[in-house]
Amino acid sequence: MMAKASQKLKGTSDPLERLRLQCLSRGASGIKGLARMFKIIDDDLNRRIDYSEFKKGIHDYGLSLEQDQLQDLFTRFDKDGNGVVDFDEFLTSLRPPMSQHRKNLIMKAFTKLDRTHDGVITTEDLKGVYNVKHHPKFLNGEFSEDQCLRLFLDSFDSDQKDGVVTKEEFLNYYSGVSASIDSDAYFDLMMRSAWKL
Repeated sequence: MMAKASQKLKGTSDPLERLRLQCLSRGASGIKGLARMFKIIDDDLNRRIDYSEFKKGIHDYGLSLEQDQLQDLFTRFDKDGNGVVDFDEFLTSLRPPMSQHRKNLIMKAFTKLDRTHDGVITTEDLKGVYNVKHHPKFLNGEFSEDQCLRLFLDSFDSDQKDGVVTKEEFLNYYSGVSASIDSDAYFDLMMRSAWKL
């Protein structure tokens, strides 16, 4: 994937595609790393950044874009033209579009995990679905089963780590994973294996 993204980067002039490919050329966590950078430069924690913060974040992350490309990107991300970019819109725009097949697989996994059928996943839903018996912190007695389940749940819970994962958060997590997997067949296999679909 990294080599493929680097190769594609040579042939594109679209600023959004260049930014996306530069992130993907860093590997599976490239877009996630840029998202972390976004959070770091968001000094007032309002989940929005202005143009100067955006420019600094892109530079600090080590991505190379021309001034006009940066301005074009910021304008694309600033959907309502209010001079700031919203974190969620930024990530949605940056990630490549997902096929309906991938979205359906993600929703199947969510439905399987949501054992209480209340539209969210909690540690209660995970009991009996996710086995913590081999987790190192459970084995050494550092964490209880509930603590291990909560740690696992927190990896999907993007906002406040409140122990509740919504469909949107679950889909958002897997859109990041999807962005790093070119092959639909591999994504399908990975989801079916991971969640025994």
